Amino acid sequence: MSKKYHFIAIGGAVMHNLALALLKKGYEITGSDDEIYEPSRTRLENAGILPKEKGWYPEKIHEGLDGIILGMHARIDNPELIKAKELGIPVYSFPEFIYDQSKDKKRIVISGSHGKTTITSMILHVLKENKVEFDYLVGAQIEGFDLMVKLSDAPVIIIEGDEYLTSPLDRQPKFFHYHHDILLMSGIAWDHFNVFPTFENYNEQFVKLVDMTPASGTFIYCENDPHVKSIADSLQDQPFLLIPYSTHLHRIADGKTFLLDKDAEIPVQVFGEHNLQNLLGALEICLALGLDKKDFYASIQSFSGAAKRQEILAKSENSILFRDFAHAPSKLQATVEAVKKQFPGRKLIAVQELHTYSSLNKDFVHNYSGTMGAADEAIIYLNPKAVSLKKLELMDEATLRTGFNRKDLLLFTDINLLKAFLEKKDFKDTNILLMSSGNYDDMDLSILKSKING
Repeated sequence: MSKKYHFIAIGGAVMHNLALALLKKGYEITGSDDEIYEPSRTRLENAGILPKEKGWYPEKIHEGLDGIILGMHARIDNPELIKAKELGIPVYSFPEFIYDQSKDKKRIVISGSHGKTTITSMILHVLKENKVEFDYLVGAQIEGFDLMVKLSDAPVIIIEGDEYLTSPLDRQPKFFHYHHDILLMSGIAWDHFNVFPTFENYNEQFVKLVDMTPASGTFIYCENDPHVKSIADSLQDQPFLLIPYSTHLHRIADGKTFLLDKDAEIPVQVFGEHNLQNLLGALEICLALGLDKKDFYASIQSFSGAAKRQEILAKSENSILFRDFAHAPSKLQATVEAVKKQFPGRKLIAVQELHTYSSLNKDFVHNYSGTMGAADEAIIYLNPKAVSLKKLELMDEATLRTGFNRKDLLLFTDINLLKAFLEKKDFKDTNILLMSSGNYDDMDLSILKSKING
């Protein structure tokens, strides 16, 4: 008999992917949500599991269910959750359920404030190319993979381990629930200001995670990051294996990056200091899983990047339009510097949409000091509606110039004015970089693309 699961807040990016993955596995799936956006809506509809009506319906909860999967978006007083508790139905947060489904597998967790999705995507790409059987959980849609989650009988699962809160019932980081065998940590830079009010509190979560490594486990860490290195250096007589990694040896020529390995030069499509650290971290994981180095290098050449990570939207001989997910200060700075270093002869126009609670908060903005220093032009976009929804005060240009430590920084609060400003630009020997965890109010990029594509 197939198992039956009900999703409370089924519309979330990862939640709907898990629902589709379980449906694929032969389970019976139902769900509810008070709002479902694209692409979740169409994907759930095509699979036949889109809720008929928006809202919460306790009558959907019955004793025949094997469990409830609770999304972060649901509130603690959700009527379906209350009914499930009354009936004694097991309630799983998303990470608890992933662990429940992978208890008998080797669990590899990729953690850190930045680079998680890229490292996980690189590993998945290489394992798939080498026909290795594996399950996975990744935080973005990846080329060549139809879902962000896969659960099967594979002996290994690769998990992107997020430090954000687990669920309305569980206010601890998600990554504590995966109980890793192998842990990779890329870097620590204060994020989620609204949840972890001090850097010390934020850093402590990563210390606890490393402490959870079993005696037979492995800790793979980026020694270029001072906070991660400090954790590794503080480990005394630990029984588990420690493997440091740094930036892969490389050279840049004519806007292309080549990995250097003994006498070999391996061309890759990704670039920038952080990505070359990410790549070396991914290599260490693949080696730990028994892959050969030469197989990794052969496969990584065709890796074009995770969605919205240095993604090329338009390109000509002397100009590129990039889109990137960068939003936290460390991510923003790494992306701006990577593009400028890769194309030193080109002007760089960097546009950042401040979208998260932390980035929109004037008490946090000083953390962005110097992050856009490598850009020739620095532009900030703020959506007044997004600021209002988060019950924050709209920052002015003077506040942002002080926070970013950049006197010529420009602020736009009207998407149409920003669009018109960018479309008037001459893009000869110029790259433009659009960075955000949002979507620039679905700004129409067709004219911008056509100007660059020529």
